[in-house]
Amino acid sequence: MDEFSAANLANWNNRAELHASDTTGSYRIAKVLGGGSSLHALEMGEIGDISGKDIVHLQCHIGLDTLSLKHLGAASVTGLDFSDKAIEAARDFAKRAGTHARFVQASLYDAPAALGQSYDMAFVTWGAINWLQDIKAWARVVAAVLRPGGRLYLLEGHPQMNQYEMRDGRLELAYDWRTPEAEPLVFDEAQTYTGDERSLTHRRNYEWIHPVSDVVGALIAAGMRIDFLHEHEFVVWHAFPGMIEVGDDQFALPPGSPRIPLSYSVGATRAG
Repeated sequence: MDEFSAANLANWNNRAELHASDTTGSYRIAKVLGGGSSLHALEMGEIGDISGKDIVHLQCHIGLDTLSLKHLGAASVTGLDFSDKAIEAARDFAKRAGTHARFVQASLYDAPAALGQSYDMAFVTWGAINWLQDIKAWARVVAAVLRPGGRLYLLEGHPQMNQYEMRDGRLELAYDWRTPEAEPLVFDEAQTYTGDERSLTHRRNYEWIHPVSDVVGALIAAGMRIDFLHEHEFVVWHAFPGMIEVGDDQFALPPGSPRIPLSYSVGATRAG
C-alpha cells in the first residue's frame, strides 16, 4: 500500500469509529435500524426503480446507505470499502437492523475480483471518488462489476466546489481544477465533517480533484453510455461556513454569494 492510501486508510478507520457512534444525527442511524432509509431526496429522485435489483455500493463506508437500498426494495445489496473498521460497523448495523446484506473489505481497485459477481446497479455517492488517484481505473472497475445493461448512479461533491476555500466570509479559489495523481492535496483535519466534537487521532489525508470531463470521459472509455449529467446548487453537509439549510439536510451558499455548482450526478449504463 502506498503512502497516500495508508494515510487515508488510517484516517477513515478513525472516522468510521466516530461515525458508527454518531452524536450528531447526520448518518440517520436510528432511522435505518428501524427499517427506514438514510438516502436524501436528491438520491431518491434520481436512482429510479430499484425493485428486485442486485446492487453494489462501492466505497460504502459504514453501510447505512447500503442497508437503505435493501429497505427500498433491492433484491440484494453488497457494500465494499477498504476500511476494516467501516466494514465491521456495517456488518453490526446489518445484524441490528435484521437486514440481509453482504459487506466486503477490499480496495476499490480490487473490487471485481473481491466481489466475484456482477450487478444490476453500482451506487457511488458523496465523498467517494475524491479519495481515488486514478479515475480511469475507477471507471473500468464500475464497468467490470456491472452486468450488460447495468446502471451506475454517481452523486458527488462538484469539483468546482472543491477548488474553493471560504476565507473571511468569501469564497476564494484555492486549488487547481485537476490534481495530478502523484501530487495530491494534503489536509490535516482535527475533526470529521459531521460536526462531531470528538477529535481525530489520524488527521492526515490526501485527496484528488477530478474534473467532470475526466469522470465522464473515463466512463465512456470504459464502455459506459451516459444517460444524464446534472449539476446542483446544494450538498448534504456544511461544506463551507455560513451555508443555509434548504430542506432534507441539503445546504446551499448564503444569499449574496456567487452561485457555483456544489454537487453533480451522473447516470450511465454499461453497453450490452
